[in-house]
Amino acid sequence: MPARSRWRPSRLLEYYAISVVWLRWVVVALWIAAVAASVLYLPAIGHGGSDLGQLVSADNAAVRSEVRSFEKFGFPLLSRVSVVQRNPAGLPLSVQAEAVARARDLTEGKFPDAAPILAAVPVTNTLQLMPGSQENGTTVITMLFTAPDVTFAGQLAAAEKFVAAHYDADDAVVGVTGSVPARVEQSDLVLSTLPWLEAVTVAAVFLIVAIAFRSLIAPLLALGVAGVAIVLTLHVGGALADRLGVPVPQETQPLLVALLLGVVTDYVVFYLAAVRTQLAAGAGRLEAAEHATARFTPIIATAGATAAAGTGALVVAGSAAFRAFGPGMALAVLIGMLVAVTLVPALLAILGRAVLWSPRRGAATEPDAAPEVGSGRWSRLLTRPWVAAPVLLLCVGGLVAAALPVRDLALGVSFVEALPADHPTRQAAVQAQTGFAEGILSPTELLVEGPGVAAKDKELDGLQQALRKVPGVAAVLGPGDDIVPQDLHVFRTPDATAARYLLVLSDEPLGARAVQTLSRLQHDLPGLVRAAGLTDVRTSLGGDTAIAQLIVDQTKHDLGRIALAALVANLLFLVLFLRALVAPIGLLACSVLAIGATLGVTTWLFQDVLGADGLTFYVPFAAAVLLVALGSDYNIFGIGPAWKEARGRPLREALAITLPQSAHAIRIAAFTLAVSFGLLALVPLRPFRELAFALSVGILIDAFIVRSILAPALLTVLGSASEWPGRRLSGRIAALHRPHAARPGDEPATAAATE
Repeated sequence: MPARSRWRPSRLLEYYAISVVWLRWVVVALWIAAVAASVLYLPAIGHGGSDLGQLVSADNAAVRSEVRSFEKFGFPLLSRVSVVQRNPAGLPLSVQAEAVARARDLTEGKFPDAAPILAAVPVTNTLQLMPGSQENGTTVITMLFTAPDVTFAGQLAAAEKFVAAHYDADDAVVGVTGSVPARVEQSDLVLSTLPWLEAVTVAAVFLIVAIAFRSLIAPLLALGVAGVAIVLTLHVGGALADRLGVPVPQETQPLLVALLLGVVTDYVVFYLAAVRTQLAAGAGRLEAAEHATARFTPIIATAGATAAAGTGALVVAGSAAFRAFGPGMALAVLIGMLVAVTLVPALLAILGRAVLWSPRRGAATEPDAAPEVGSGRWSRLLTRPWVAAPVLLLCVGGLVAAALPVRDLALGVSFVEALPADHPTRQAAVQAQTGFAEGILSPTELLVEGPGVAAKDKELDGLQQALRKVPGVAAVLGPGDDIVPQDLHVFRTPDATAARYLLVLSDEPLGARAVQTLSRLQHDLPGLVRAAGLTDVRTSLGGDTAIAQLIVDQTKHDLGRIALAALVANLLFLVLFLRALVAPIGLLACSVLAIGATLGVTTWLFQDVLGADGLTFYVPFAAAVLLVALGSDYNIFGIGPAWKEARGRPLREALAITLPQSAHAIRIAAFTLAVSFGLLALVPLRPFRELAFALSVGILIDAFIVRSILAPALLTVLGSASEWPGRRLSGRIAALHRPHAARPGDEPATAAATE
């Protein structure tokens, strides 16, 4: 009979384990009742329709500029919904004339069925009247204007209804496009993909757990527990969002589902493995469940609290988008942890050996497989200082090299470009950009305010000429152009107190290059205004690119506080768990290296290989926060058992004993989590594919390199200094550098082995 581990649970843990196992049927009944009540009485996350576009503050400078422009002129200059007509061979003049007449009639109220559309402005590239047009006579864009209180979905529906009623086949309509239609289509794609994504993810998790445990019941248990956590998270999160008035976008649902499926499965894997080890050693089902509960509940509770604190750190951000993501992620992890530490032990106590049942061999009584051949020999070798030091240097060098492309990381807020290439909204945008310029669908508005400024013809014309010379600006329309009759007061107010310009950028207007162009323009604008001879004026920029620039700037500004909050939260939990400072700092440094490598590889793939115009603004930071939190999970799962075992034996020996089993279990759990996140790529939107790649690659790097190789090598090199300022391992950890082997027959310190 194998020797018992030297670890013993505290009396409190013993009482907890006994209570959960004894009340197993009550625990199961309570969670079933909680799920039923949440479905019946609580709203779901995203209830009422919320999209990422609505998370932009209405008080930002770009929006305020557009509002002042509307108040000054009485009508907006910018439209975010457009009808595109195009024929590469040339549009007949009759079609172009009809487009102009149709827009005039709509603006004059002759189409009552067009409500809530209030006005339309046609733009044609005939004779290249629009400066910067790449073609001549091929394209007409009719920009539609609606009241500001119309929802995005309402604007798109009105535009499509107008096209169906007032255009025919001879008008060569390509489609309706713009940033508003793109946002609506993104939300629709997410929600339509969600059932398929959930089904594929469930199948993948089932397959992985079934193979790992050679059982058909084990994956059903994991998925059942994850399902309870998902339903509760979506409904409790929805209720809290309604009560607190915090918008939680529907686009977060796939991420929440993937997170919960992966994280809860991680926790179940460790409980299952512990029970299987005990059953194989001859323990009864209740004894095995009690042992697993006492052994892993504190580790899982600490891991869950650490991950929740790390993701919850997003609430310190100034960005509304991050503040919406943070609480939802933290709530998901906490609910998943609470369900895992109560429902899983109860179900394991009920099922016993049946949890390892398979059609081939019935209920298992022996482990199906041993840890990898040679893994114990490798762990003993890795924990020798003369091996650990070069391995540590090699791992650090490789991760730093992988992180180097992050220096070129650029951020954008693309909507149209994020859609699939064959999507009608994207295709209509491409046709419009081909006929005009990349930025035609979302131009930028420059508002100039000051006493008598609109009467200063020479100065305004000089500013317009200077704006045309700005790199990245394809065209400028303004007070000096005759394309629009002066009596319409499109660019000058009747009281001469304001003038405005329409800037069409050379790049996709919400991409990283356009954002960088506008940042340069904003920096140079005071000098351009002074050089034109304009004094005592106030300038401001409006439009989608201006809003995107503010979002990107806010994101970069948030980076410091988000990183500090996440790192401090995770460090605090590691310090409390290990009762040390040096080891947690070193382990957290390993996580930072892994995150840097992940973001470097992601930047290289999407920007350098696939040619993306920057990563979506929230992807690098959301991925980094999640990876820090989940990396701390694996710190606790991997190093925690060795740290506990080192109370009774030298740390090097504890690492050599626990590493094969804990690393093996971590790799199975991490692979499951990586697959869950990786399947987010099924959502046919670029931000989801960026996030899926970053998270899945980051988790694999963390599990297979950092926790399996780098962290043990680091602790070996640190030696006795790793416990400072604590002394819990005093007198034993000093033996870390003395060569000796693990004692034959000792039971591993962790039951996490999925042999």
